[in-house]
Amino acid sequence: MRPVISKMDFSHSNLFGYIEDLQELTIIERPVRRSLKSPEEIERLTVDEELSDTERAVFLLSSGQDIQGTSVVANLPVLMRQNPAETLRRVLPKIREVLHVAGVEMQLTAAVSFLTVLQEESVSIHTYSHSFLHIILQNLEHRDAGVSNAWLETLLAVIEALPKETVRHEILNPLVSKAQLSQTLQSRLVSCKIMGKVANKFEVHIIKREVLPLVKSLCQDVEYEVRTCMCRQLEHVARGIGTELTKTVVLPELVELARDEGSSVRLAAFETLVNLLDMFDADDRSQTVLPLVKSFCEKSFKSDESILVSLSFHLGKLCNGLYGIFTPEQHLRFLEFYKKLSTLGLQQENGHNDNQLQLQTLEQEKKYISVRKNCAYNFPAMIVFVDPKNFHLELYSIFFCLCHDPEVPVRYTMAISFFEVAKLLNSDVYTIHKELVTLLQDESLEVLDALVGHLPEILELMTNRGENNGSESKLLSIPDLIPALTTAEQRAATSLKWRTHEKLLQKYACLPHIISSDQIYYRFLHRMLTIILTNNVLPVQKAAARTLCVYLRYNRKQEQRHEVIQKLIEQLGQGKSYWNRLRFLDTCEFIMELFSKSFFCKYFFLPVLELTHDPVANVRMKLCCLLPKVKSTLKIPTDKHLLQQLELCIRKLLCQEKDKDVLTIVKRTVLELDRMEISVDAFQKRFYENDLLDQEKERQEHLLLEMEQLEKEKQKNEGRSANINDKMFEKKRRDSKTSSMLAKSINLSVPGSSSGTSTGKEEKKSKLVRSQSFSTQALHPKYSNIDKCPNRSSATGYTSSVSGMGKSCMLSFSDDSFRTHSTGNSGNAAFPASSSSRNLFNSTDQKNSGNKESQSRKMSM
Repeated sequence: MRPVISKMDFSHSNLFGYIEDLQELTIIERPVRRSLKSPEEIERLTVDEELSDTERAVFLLSSGQDIQGTSVVANLPVLMRQNPAETLRRVLPKIREVLHVAGVEMQLTAAVSFLTVLQEESVSIHTYSHSFLHIILQNLEHRDAGVSNAWLETLLAVIEALPKETVRHEILNPLVSKAQLSQTLQSRLVSCKIMGKVANKFEVHIIKREVLPLVKSLCQDVEYEVRTCMCRQLEHVARGIGTELTKTVVLPELVELARDEGSSVRLAAFETLVNLLDMFDADDRSQTVLPLVKSFCEKSFKSDESILVSLSFHLGKLCNGLYGIFTPEQHLRFLEFYKKLSTLGLQQENGHNDNQLQLQTLEQEKKYISVRKNCAYNFPAMIVFVDPKNFHLELYSIFFCLCHDPEVPVRYTMAISFFEVAKLLNSDVYTIHKELVTLLQDESLEVLDALVGHLPEILELMTNRGENNGSESKLLSIPDLIPALTTAEQRAATSLKWRTHEKLLQKYACLPHIISSDQIYYRFLHRMLTIILTNNVLPVQKAAARTLCVYLRYNRKQEQRHEVIQKLIEQLGQGKSYWNRLRFLDTCEFIMELFSKSFFCKYFFLPVLELTHDPVANVRMKLCCLLPKVKSTLKIPTDKHLLQQLELCIRKLLCQEKDKDVLTIVKRTVLELDRMEISVDAFQKRFYENDLLDQEKERQEHLLLEMEQLEKEKQKNEGRSANINDKMFEKKRRDSKTSSMLAKSINLSVPGSSSGTSTGKEEKKSKLVRSQSFSTQALHPKYSNIDKCPNRSSATGYTSSVSGMGKSCMLSFSDDSFRTHSTGNSGNAAFPASSSSRNLFNSTDQKNSGNKESQSRKMSM
């Protein structure tokens, strides 16, 4: 077998072939040149410019060509808005004359224009019925089916607006003769559709006397198209006549039509039965409807596959509509029937019927795909049918098969209905997290686009289930979620479907509520910055910029926030490409929207003003348009220096700007800035709501800083307590070895009881100060510089050569203080007390250390 040549062959023979093809193209072009309008034709198409719109329309309809007449008909709604009286008097009669001999295009245009005039209410409904209704009814039975349907749609819309008497005299009375067997097929089909529309217009006794006889006659028509059409209108007739007449008149007709020889008639009868289930009582459902439905289900696989697609589409509505009358056996049978439909056409792929697979026609494959797609559409209804508690036992296997179906339309439908499934499962939503990851990694972007629509709500349901709502439990609840999200974004980025990519980035803004701040920082935040710098599609860049600002807003580490801000300023605001500097201004707009005014003024106000010296005019123009928003972030008197910087930049722009367009925008911006009022630090009535919102943003930002500080202190406390416990264990071990030696030396080293008592008191004071300094150190490491003096004094006291009893007392006391710190709660009120106690005992510790040194000299002597 020869390989397929994918490159162009420029050999001698092929080159001449290309030349011949080019010559053929030139031959094709010649008739186009000849078909240009001649001067005579151009003169005939020319219209006097001094004519009014109405006169020009009359002239073109009288002596113009068809295309000019069609243009006038299309412009009819405009003429009716401008001069309705003159248009009705002169233009509309000409249109009526032209429509008798008009072509299809003008007829279709007229039907649309008449409907537009009705919807715009250019004239009263009485005037409309007097002027337009007769033209609609005249063209209703056009020989072209498309034209006839267009006029019929216009008439059905007109019937809703017309008064009852007009409908009765102009439409219903002539309908009796139009619905007879002697009339054409098209006329009887039109009558069927008008019957359905008129049934909701009149009272029950009028419908019973004038409409129902015609309905019965058309249900028994000799043509199956008429029976099918009338059968589909029976739903509207039933809604108009009420429950009692539906039971006695409509239901028998439906039962008879359900046994019709025509498959399309049976299909229409089945769909109408399903749509009217709410109008039947329990007896009608169990004795009449249920046997019909069972026969439909049995025949669908055996002899009548034409009903299979419709049956699969209405199965969810059917099962829930008949739920109350099902026996357990019937309930199980319908569930098994749904399972069978859900895998229809897939059994042969895993079996051994290769010949049967080859003989399967393309139409059958399409039909089976439609059936499985309808099963995916009905999956939420089937969850309600079996009860969400039984989902894993009864329907999970079908859910798995539909999410992994080989056909894209089936998976697409499952992606659309995934959110409904998640809502129904409620606390058991964790059972479908694997399918969520599968659909996120689907090879088709259509499936991904369908799933992303409700992705924030789905992830919220997934992560908020159960009792654990912490960030760690959220990450563990959806395994492989983060790789699936990154893979989906990369696939969308490499495709040509930028709208899907933009939508995905917008929905990823929900992730701070789903996963931890560190995961977002390392896996998503830098990716957003890369998209802003490298992507070529403006909506995608803006979506990435806004999502990045949301990530920055909820980031819980100050170092990471500062790093991202620095990168935004350096790589965007000070970037070499003017495109990046424009994106920096877009990002600043999102920051002003999401962050507090003080945050923007602290980090971005001056970098934005630096762009007033940008060499590219487009950047300066965009900055000038942004300056009013920038000024609105200032508060007086706190930001008075920033206001001066802003005014200085505007003066420079007014004096030094050379580009005319930029200068025009600068002047307009200056006028707008002069009219602006700057908010003051205190609340004002006119800015009350904005100030409240800004105060809330600022409070949340401070809260993030406090949470970060508390986390750091907690980590330091945990590490310090572990080190202290290790040291205490070593000290106790050493003291246990030397306890006997210290006990012997007590009697020899203490000369008198008075000196021992005074020394013991001083020792207790030094130990108390030391224990307080240790507990304060463990609570607040930022006070470590204050604790140096107590540590030093207690250390000197500990190294003195006083008795071993003092050592053992100090160890036990400090051990108790550590135990109290590890189990107790630290409050804010304890901080000043501990610091004051340190200052209070500093002098005492120094005196104690002096007394200990003098006592040690006496003891040694």
